[in-house]
Amino acid sequence: MRFEEDGSVAVGPRAAFPPPWTIEEANNACFIVRHAIGQALGYFYFEDEPGRRSAAKLLTKDEARRMAANFAKLPDLLRGARNSTPSDGNPS
Repeated sequence: MRFEEDGSVAVGPRAAFPPPWTIEEANNACFIVRHAIGQALGYFYFEDEPGRRSAAKLLTKDEARRMAANFAKLPDLLRGARNSTPSDGNPS
């Protein structure tokens, strides 16, 4: 994984996931994290009814929202980690 000049996260020679990453709720069933161009990067499914949630092993809506929010923060967190690493490559 590497960071491009524009702040996007790149995996492999061509795949880039430009920030910001946003969250949207879809069909009252999941949260979708998308990069700046609109490509879906992650789906976090939930169910509010306890019996169905248990049977399907899904998250609560709040758990799914929090996981999607933390996932959407990854570009900023990774960029911060890169900036805190000294030029010799060894963390301080």
